[in-house]
Amino acid sequence: MPRERVTYVCQSCGHQSPKWLGRCPDCHQWNSQVEERIESPLHRRENASLGTKEEPSPIEQIPTEEEGRALCGIGEFDRVLGGGLVKGSVVLTGGDPGIGKSTLLLQVLDGLSRSGLRCLYVSGEESQRQIKMRGQRLAITSPNLHVLSETSLERIIEQVKKVKPAALVVDSIQTIFTTSLPSAAGSIGQVRESTSSLISLSKKTGLCTFLIGHVTKDGAIAGPRVLEHMVDTVLYFEGERGYNFRILRAVKNRFGSTNEIGVFEMKEAGLREVTNPSEIFIAERPLQASGSVVVSSIEGTRPILVEIQALVSRSFLAIPRRTTIGVDHNRVALIVAILEKKMGLHLFNQDIFVNVAGGVHVSEPAVDLGVAVAVGSSSMDKPVDPSTILFGEVGLAGEVRAIAQAEARVKEAGKLGFKDCILPQANRQQLDHIKIPALSGVSSIADCWRILF
Repeated sequence: MPRERVTYVCQSCGHQSPKWLGRCPDCHQWNSQVEERIESPLHRRENASLGTKEEPSPIEQIPTEEEGRALCGIGEFDRVLGGGLVKGSVVLTGGDPGIGKSTLLLQVLDGLSRSGLRCLYVSGEESQRQIKMRGQRLAITSPNLHVLSETSLERIIEQVKKVKPAALVVDSIQTIFTTSLPSAAGSIGQVRESTSSLISLSKKTGLCTFLIGHVTKDGAIAGPRVLEHMVDTVLYFEGERGYNFRILRAVKNRFGSTNEIGVFEMKEAGLREVTNPSEIFIAERPLQASGSVVVSSIEGTRPILVEIQALVSRSFLAIPRRTTIGVDHNRVALIVAILEKKMGLHLFNQDIFVNVAGGVHVSEPAVDLGVAVAVGSSSMDKPVDPSTILFGEVGLAGEVRAIAQAEARVKEAGKLGFKDCILPQANRQQLDHIKIPALSGVSSIADCWRILF
């Protein structure tokens, strides 16, 4: 009988070592290695294969008739998925504890069950009674929605074959274990094996599967990184503790656009979709206040207007502070250096704070001009006209470069009542047919300064 082999696996990155190490050589985490027993190569479960038994075919002869997508009735969620659920897809959802992952997916299953589809919600963290209490708060009473409290993978697969649902939610994948591995639930091996089995089941039967994953203190989904490569779609549910808004962001989607977002608001009766997030994010902005500007950012396929606030004040520290919330810290430092060099602003001895109101995170270069104007406005204590919106990428020479989807940004600003728009000159030349808002093209920060200040 072959001797059982033991290895030590890092629970943060999945690095394997034949002996225990205090610090992982890959991710440098301390005390993250856990002992695991290696399964014999001869022991392979039958459901580890996709089981399609198809023969290789020329790519031009493969049929491509698309099947209709299933809509869950939550428009923001369907948008993030690319237009609805694809049959046989596997979606991994991660987010901080208490952010609303379980609530959102329970509402998604309720919407699918109301359309006549049978759904199964499997929880390894709550009892059926606890899920029922949450369902009453969310007004969920559909008879097509089945609830199971179970952590055994074999038992879950058995119930899936018995109930035959169209959609399955596993909350969470870190609580599921299989008896084929001796390690504890939540370990690297258990998470990888359980996910592989559920993916195989989904591909064989056409079952739509949602996996809820825990996140580490750094915000990444816990477990091996290969977990995100195995599934079809990866969603991150984000939000700040002090705000009621939640943002569902797709970072991987084999059946739709990536970087698409959906905006939700947490209410007493659950999550409610926000159909016009721009209006919400700029509703409480101060008028005629220095350091406040509105910019247009593209998230996925739609423009969103957000308010960028900046505060510049004299520093009494040896090294002035540079604090940013919602924007890239390095990008702000670059823009501050450009303002000092090209516009003559004295910011070397000033504390600079930049914030995106509403708890939103914007990362595209099109908000560079907004950050520069907000910092300049606060530094000179000159407010920007509240009916003006601007966007554009700023280069190291102080030039304002063209950005993508300028027409969609301008039209969104016009819908919300903005009268003036400052944009790159290269984009302005292509938008002569737009009359509202009035467009002003700029080719450098100096041009923008002459218009605003």
